[in-house]
Amino acid sequence: MADVKTPRLTSKGRATRARILGVAADLIAKRGIAGTQIDDVRRAAGVSGSQMTHYFKDKRTLIKAVIAWQAQSTLDTHTRPELGHLDSFEALRRWAGSTVERQRERAFEGGCQFGSLAGQLVESDAETRADLAAGFEQWLELFRKGLLAMRDRGDLRREADPEALAYALLGAMQGGLLLSQTLRRVEPLRDSLNAAIAHVESLATSNP
Repeated sequence: MADVKTPRLTSKGRATRARILGVAADLIAKRGIAGTQIDDVRRAAGVSGSQMTHYFKDKRTLIKAVIAWQAQSTLDTHTRPELGHLDSFEALRRWAGSTVERQRERAFEGGCQFGSLAGQLVESDAETRADLAAGFEQWLELFRKGLLAMRDRGDLRREADPEALAYALLGAMQGGLLLSQTLRRVEPLRDSLNAAIAHVESLATSNP
């Protein structure tokens, strides 16, 4: 992902910038990119116009930073200690279960915030598409590394393709999230994740 250049900040400045990004991400999730203006973010974050300009000179700069912030937030969610390195069948099941439960707690509102950003911005310009692609690549790499470790350890058969399985897992999640968000029910997300993990398990060297 292209670096989002920021001024050298104090700890207080970093906290303020993070607060602005969190507010911006939340507003964008609720209103969409077009429905979120930089003044809306400024008011919601409780900062002055000069503060806002200090951190983000315009809406494009803010959106670029939100993409990076949302990508990192997604990675953080997928690298929680209880998930390990997504390198076991049990870890994958816990990941699927926690993904479903998190959406259930939200009443299936909001879906995937990074996926939503991608849907709104992917065709806007080449640089933005590259930033979004880099975010997804980081996400896919988590699955690739875990699946490769499983294959190297002998949990998966040698013919198992970590690249293809990573696409299957992330694709099942993204599609399932969108359907569950739209239909407001658990089955699309739960069943798509279960099907993707069942496919991974079908390549196990023994019953997982």
